[in-house]
Amino acid sequence: MIFGDKIYSDFEYFNDNKKQTQNIQMLTPIKAIKGQSEQEKQRNKAYNDLFSTAVSKVRQPIESFFNWLNERTKIQRAQKVRSTSGLLVHTMGKIAIAFIYLIF
Repeated sequence: MIFGDKIYSDFEYFNDNKKQTQNIQMLTPIKAIKGQSEQEKQRNKAYNDLFSTAVSKVRQPIESFFNWLNERTKIQRAQKVRSTSGLLVHTMGKIAIAFIYLIF
């Protein structure tokens, strides 16, 4: 399962074919549908709110972790990396630094 933001709810990459062949499912908070009647919105409101809250509760700690990792190590700053092995060294080094921050 992949938990994403609302922006990915219309993303065609995670279609039914992908779900069946690779066993991947994308869960995103539910987006409001333009042109939907007010009665239909109210009828589905409880389900939509509960589902969106559940997805957000799973996503939030993951987002917080990566935000913390980026703040502490600047892991996204890899402009001078030119190879896959260099990227791996950069990434693993930054993660090691993050563990040191956790210990001390």
